[in-house]
Amino acid sequence: MKKLLIFIMSLLAFGFVNASPVQFNVKRYGATGKGKRLESTAIQKAIDACHKSGGGTVVVPAGTYLSATIQLKDNVTLHLEKDALILGTTDYKAYSNPDPFTEGLGIEVGRALLVAVDAKNIGITGEGVIDGQGKELKERHVKEDPRPEKDRWGCRPFLVRIVRCDGVNVDGVTLKYAGAWTSHYFQCRNLTIKNVTIRSFGVAHNDGIDIDGCQHVRISDCDIVSGDDALCFKTTSSKMACRDIEVSNMRLKTNQAGIKMGTESMAPFEDINISNCYIYDTRNGGIKLFSVDGAKLRNVVISDIVMDEVRTPMLFRLGARLTVFRKHEDTRQPVGSFENVVIRNVNAVASDDAQLKPPSGILITGIPGHYITGLSLENIHIKLLGTGTAEDAACKVPEAIDQYPEVKTFGPKIPAYGVWARHVRGLKLKNVTFELKNPDERPEIICEDADVEIYK
Repeated sequence: MKKLLIFIMSLLAFGFVNASPVQFNVKRYGATGKGKRLESTAIQKAIDACHKSGGGTVVVPAGTYLSATIQLKDNVTLHLEKDALILGTTDYKAYSNPDPFTEGLGIEVGRALLVAVDAKNIGITGEGVIDGQGKELKERHVKEDPRPEKDRWGCRPFLVRIVRCDGVNVDGVTLKYAGAWTSHYFQCRNLTIKNVTIRSFGVAHNDGIDIDGCQHVRISDCDIVSGDDALCFKTTSSKMACRDIEVSNMRLKTNQAGIKMGTESMAPFEDINISNCYIYDTRNGGIKLFSVDGAKLRNVVISDIVMDEVRTPMLFRLGARLTVFRKHEDTRQPVGSFENVVIRNVNAVASDDAQLKPPSGILITGIPGHYITGLSLENIHIKLLGTGTAEDAACKVPEAIDQYPEVKTFGPKIPAYGVWARHVRGLKLKNVTFELKNPDERPEIICEDADVEIYK
């Protein structure tokens, strides 16, 4: 007997026998999975028990679990098995807001269905679905709240909000139909998002993935169809940069931008690498990089991108809106900077029906006295409608120094069909070509207050 015990202990010591991770099934804590009543209390009990035990996995088996806000805690992974559905209640008043802030249009937001605040080593995994019922929730909200939409929409919940967490793993799940942003990660470190499917549209502000002042981030192999920006980097606080971020192998479809940095842009965006993405059927831009609230945007590389039916493929903007989003903890920043950005190996088909009429390919603009510097565009090919006239070539583009940065801010016409650049230093265009479906009387390239090198 003693020899057998010694043998088993030896196996454990050398890793030949692995103890199974501790699991907490939500049904053991009162959840039914029948979708008839709120089950957030039962799910929270399972999470709390898992946390108090030292950590493990909270298992959500197949079934429908109607829920209000659920909060993840240290060392807890929420695992949704196949055919498991966490369904957000349409009662918008049932959601809590762990970290209120003001978004880019000036509305206080932050309520959410699934949240984590100041937690370590957490996860959301599995083949299941989290569905916020955004359209149904909005319909109920409109009936009960008589205020104008611009004043009330902030009461609607995000689907997932992860706030100031360290060690976050989101893998395999499907996120659907948020009441506002689909997933928001604020000031997190060591964040991994992979194999996530997002289908979130039907109400305004349905961003796909929002990375807000996060560091050491890896995102890969996600498929996003969103009503608002698909993959968006923000800094709503001046206190923590978006830094050390790698993104690859993404499918992005959206009614707004495929890849975006800004518009909330107080802290730096730096050391960011995005590659091998397919952006299609976007309604407001392919790649849009902004610093307008004081951010230093630098050392960014975006490469190997295919765009199909994208309105206005690229917009780069350094501006001076200088908004503060967390008014009780932040102050107005000075004008930021935009430097050392490389966009290479892009093949794009621009939509004929664009915000700019006739369409243009690439817009680049700083403001007087503040230049975009060291921007390199390499191996870019864009197919465009054409049809520009001599009158279009003579149009003037507004400076819009303190305006919300958007393609339409500089429209409705741009005097160049290919590249229009203003307030730029050290711009390099290497093998940047344009293919026109129809003749265009505008120049291919116009540079105003710009230092440009062109290589064919």
